[in-house]
Amino acid sequence: MKRIKFLIPVLLLLATTAFGQNLKVAAAANLQSVIKVLGQDFKTKTGITIEPIVSSSGNITAQIRNGAPYDVFLSADVTFPATLFKEGFGSKAPVVYAQGSLILCSSQDVGFDNWERLLLTDRIKKIAIANPAIAPYGKAATEAIKQKGISNEIQSKIVTGESISQVNTYITTGVADVGFTTQALVKDPANKTKLYWVEIDPKLYAPIEQAMILLKHAQSNPDAEKFYQYILSPAAKAIFKEYGYKN
Repeated sequence: MKRIKFLIPVLLLLATTAFGQNLKVAAAANLQSVIKVLGQDFKTKTGITIEPIVSSSGNITAQIRNGAPYDVFLSADVTFPATLFKEGFGSKAPVVYAQGSLILCSSQDVGFDNWERLLLTDRIKKIAIANPAIAPYGKAATEAIKQKGISNEIQSKIVTGESISQVNTYITTGVADVGFTTQALVKDPANKTKLYWVEIDPKLYAPIEQAMILLKHAQSNPDAEKFYQYILSPAAKAIFKEYGYKN
């Protein structure tokens, strides 16, 4: 009995070590749907399960600085992972895995023939935009609005979401009349809300190049390198394309 009592905590410790290599993948909020599909495909190919953590790119960056044990970070831009690499958090320089496109979207058939004029009308009372300080798609939306010269006129209508996923909720529930988001929302088969949208001219905002970084925390987890390489593979690129991303 004494030997059994001694072995139990040892076995528990070994089990914890064996199963403690969870592959933690931090993903930008615009990847909320696609990261699930990527994770399933990766598991089918390798038998490895990922644990996705989804938030705005800015929030994830802050979490990594504060010691969050993430292995791979899929950002919605290049700036956040590049900054982390310069600060010593990455084991490899960031690499672009996809390019996003900005859209204006609504659950109502508001008519998008001239979207900037539409936003100025009384018909549109709330415009959802992700926080441009921490969400690259929010930054792109702000740039597009400025390029159209309507920032001051619509400022009182803007409802700020902490991330693109929150903006998507505002759009699909009708909390906002329209919202600036990513094509992934309308391409997502899981979305059952009928949506109307228009793609914003990419000349109106800086390219949304989404970059990935392999973090130093992953040095003890060989599965992280496998996932990193998978994201750059033709299989992953095909999935990104299905969700409206460009390679």
